[in-house]
Amino acid sequence: MDFSQTLIAKSDAILDQWVEAVYQDQQIEATNELTFKAVRDSLPRVLKALATVLSESETSDLQTVVDASLEHGTLRAEQGFEPAEIAREYRLLRFVIFSFLEEDLLQGSAQEVLRAVRLIDTVIDEAIARCFNSYTQGRLQELEQLQSQLRLTNQELTRLVRANKDTLSHLAHELKTPLTSIIGYSDLFLRQHREQPEFKDTYSNIESIERVLRNGRLLLRLINDTLEISRYDAGAMKLHPTLTNVPELINSVIEMIEPLARAKELSLVVDCDRAPEQVTTDPLRLQQILTNLLSNAIRYTEFGSIHLQSWTVSQQQWAISIIDSGIGISLDAQAQIFNAYFREITVPQVQSSDGTGLGLAIVSRLVQLMDGEIKVDSQLGKGSTFTVILPLEAIVQG
Repeated sequence: MDFSQTLIAKSDAILDQWVEAVYQDQQIEATNELTFKAVRDSLPRVLKALATVLSESETSDLQTVVDASLEHGTLRAEQGFEPAEIAREYRLLRFVIFSFLEEDLLQGSAQEVLRAVRLIDTVIDEAIARCFNSYTQGRLQELEQLQSQLRLTNQELTRLVRANKDTLSHLAHELKTPLTSIIGYSDLFLRQHREQPEFKDTYSNIESIERVLRNGRLLLRLINDTLEISRYDAGAMKLHPTLTNVPELINSVIEMIEPLARAKELSLVVDCDRAPEQVTTDPLRLQQILTNLLSNAIRYTEFGSIHLQSWTVSQQQWAISIIDSGIGISLDAQAQIFNAYFREITVPQVQSSDGTGLGLAIVSRLVQLMDGEIKVDSQLGKGSTFTVILPLEAIVQG
């Protein structure tokens, strides 16, 4: 029997069922933010090449398997997949292929079945190996880029720390944990690579790279936030007002934030019916304010919803409120939450989060820069409401 024809005939159904299985797998979280096309990726090419391998009349096209798998690994690195998630993808692919070929396999001879099973396993194993190879290279390239970014900001960071000695102890404390992790896992990976080069693509080494990148991104975010605050305090931050469509800007922010809410199964509700159609403001700074407030709301809300409301206050002002059903903020902490590096560490959810204590400080400074006002209304265990009131026409900076 020629199982290649069956594979070709059922390839569309195999693709659909595999993508559905990947989406439904709770252990593959990276797909929460991906479209059908992004998940499917280069799988059609792999199936087509697999069919040539199974065929006894066609020349095996293993090169396509290699090329498609390398592309798959590079893309999965860019999409932020974990190594274990990629392994589960291929495990599901193997299962779906055999489930569709099962009826035909049962009709073949023992020799035909053994040949088909062996070839399918060989091709998928080769695809996994190639995929992990390019995935590792992609992660290493990201690590090199991150290292370059950290090096470029180091000089400015050093200058700012010297100029702002009051923040030195806070900054040193915040940088200690991610920096220690980066150094430790980098050293572990390099040592294992030197001692056992043949195991350079194992799960443990790949996961070490993942930890380095994760902590490196946290460190870079902390540095960038610190620089943002320092630029404001030094008077170097300027507004660039322009006529801005409010609903469009809010929708663009919601599109970026929605995957974070969906990952925690939170509903995101937007009410902009009373919002002004257009205002004169700095769209980049307004986007920063909304992104920080919405990210904070999602970070400290475990269930329920996040509401964004906007309305016109008067002929001179308009407002935006972010309302969450999260852990809330104590009355004592409300007086300090806009201070740099402040975190309410007595609350377990705050201790375990990856917040830097700089998001609200940046929001507060941006609102002041835009000649606006920010208010907070919150109770522990009952959620929080942050309201930003801004002028309809921002003053152009000189």
